[in-house]
Amino acid sequence: PGAAGEPPRGQPPAREGDFYCVKWISWKGERTPVITQSENGPCPLLAIINVLLLRWKVKLPPQKEVIAAEELMAHLGNCILATQPRDTSEGLQLNFQQNINDTMTVLPKLSTGLDVNVRFTGVSDFEYTPECIVFDLLNIPLYHGWLVDPQSPEQVQAVGKLSYNQLVEKIITCKQASDSSLVSEGLVAEQFLESTASQLTFHGLCELTARAREGELGVFFRNNHFSTIIKHKGHLYLLVTDQGFLQEEGVVWESLHSVDGDSCFCDTDFHLSHALGKDGATAAPPDHRLQQ
Repeated sequence: PGAAGEPPRGQPPAREGDFYCVKWISWKGERTPVITQSENGPCPLLAIINVLLLRWKVKLPPQKEVIAAEELMAHLGNCILATQPRDTSEGLQLNFQQNINDTMTVLPKLSTGLDVNVRFTGVSDFEYTPECIVFDLLNIPLYHGWLVDPQSPEQVQAVGKLSYNQLVEKIITCKQASDSSLVSEGLVAEQFLESTASQLTFHGLCELTARAREGELGVFFRNNHFSTIIKHKGHLYLLVTDQGFLQEEGVVWESLHSVDGDSCFCDTDFHLSHALGKDGATAAPPDHRLQQ
């Protein structure tokens, strides 16, 4: 009991295979690790940790090639505790303690999946849940791009300021209504969800590009997936964390410039990557790896 390497009591033991390969990149001239994932690993945890690694808030030993989920959690916990306010006033300290308590109940969910609920009114608009506290404490912006186009007044009227969950409930209620205007409003709302099933709209992409600050690292939520996002010279990029690219030093970022999934890979300096040339000079990973 208590031997080194044992998970602390009270936490569910890590599932077999909860180890992640570390990819070392040159980031702003400094050798920096990022964590990759196989299959559909715990993307909220990895997206947050990769922001902290790229901000150099978390450091790993230079020879590190594989890391366990518990180690990532420990690093994350340390970063959260380091946010304690310097101001010793009782109110602030109590508020911080409450946030820490709330965060500790959320942390285990980071390795399985966070429950976040978007609102269609703005790229930072989510229903406030305890899950959001982690992002607030670490000062990591959380974004999405699933917005209603203000130039479609019918949709604006039907969707309003509702969250995704509320909108689904509204559609069900409207379908059963006897009032024809309510029925048609429900149909408009349903049509909005169907036509934007990719969870990224053109208006959302424009807003996201405008709202994100230059050089800012954040987390982007789309289709139940969390990615590390950055804005560089006015363009948006997502960190490539697919383990299939572990050995591809020239594949670090993927551009986010269209709604239909059309994108290109870039190196650490955001130059178009030649690692995946059309002639397949370096063997490209199989298609399923690109679908992330």
